[in-house]
Amino acid sequence: MQFVWAFVIGGAICVIGQLLIDVMRLTPAHTMSVLVVAGAVVDGIVIGQKSLYDRFIEFAGAGATVPITSFGNALVHGALSELKLHGPIGIITGIFEVTSAGISAAIIFSFLAALVFKPQG
Repeated sequence: MQFVWAFVIGGAICVIGQLLIDVMRLTPAHTMSVLVVAGAVVDGIVIGQKSLYDRFIEFAGAGATVPITSFGNALVHGALSELKLHGPIGIITGIFEVTSAGISAAIIFSFLAALVFKPQG
């Protein structure tokens, strides 16, 4: 049943993104920014010991961790956890500590794709 919920929730996030592009006439960059900020805001809402996005991940699994909203979640989650450990400087270090693998992978794979295909511009 977890696979079904992951598919439904992940698809719902994609539908929201598509509606932002089609109905609201936002550019893909604006849509991505809205979804990242939404993930960050939802992660900032703490209920008990866990954030709302953590509870969302427990329910939806990969449906909540794969879409772009998870990047906003990772940014805030890393900043808040490092803030508790190292104080205000932890906000900056926590953001990069949690998201560095994803950012590095995006840079490396983009470079490899540019080697294989002819980039425009």
